[in-house]
Amino acid sequence: MVGMYFFWTSSGAAVTYLSHSLGIDRWLHRQSSGFLSFIFMMGEIMVRLILVLFYFSLFKYLFLIIGSPLFAYLSEKTESIIAGKDYPFSWSQLFKDMARGIKLALRNTLWQTVYSVSLLILSFFPVVGWVTPVIVLFVECYYYGFSMLDYSCERHKLSPTESIEFIGKHKGLAIGNGIIFYLMHLVPILGWVLAPAYAVIAATISLYYQHKEV
Repeated sequence: MVGMYFFWTSSGAAVTYLSHSLGIDRWLHRQSSGFLSFIFMMGEIMVRLILVLFYFSLFKYLFLIIGSPLFAYLSEKTESIIAGKDYPFSWSQLFKDMARGIKLALRNTLWQTVYSVSLLILSFFPVVGWVTPVIVLFVECYYYGFSMLDYSCERHKLSPTESIEFIGKHKGLAIGNGIIFYLMHLVPILGWVLAPAYAVIAATISLYYQHKEV
């Protein structure tokens, strides 16, 4: 909550600075058009929403990197229960899962940044840019679900390249996982605490049955 407050405040300062630097505010004042003011006001809101989502994504990846040991263990424990198979705890395997999780989190951060910047530029165009926050949200959900699904992919002996290809073919699975994760954050405190655990467990269960069907 503290992070989102500062994200929203700083995004407002960024939009104001940009508008003043480009002379948009002075131009709108000279036009004295309520319609144009409304169009550009909506544009500013879209830009701020995209910036906040981008800030949140950076925070999310930091959280993924820090929490990778717990997420890797939770994914393994979940499959152990539903498969009735014991996975002996191994520090070497845990560190391997952590390294892979961190590597893919950094890779996803890079790609998501590229997409977010591209969509940020698009959001400056009136009307067309109004849909960009929705697109950004879906991109966010996809990459979050991707990170959670990869713990199971690694356990099923898929290389990072194979994991990227497999999840790319099952984008709906990753997006669906990420959407529920975001919706759970609407529930104060309890949702914030349970959302990451839900995401790992749901990803593990869905991928386990996906592999059984294959």
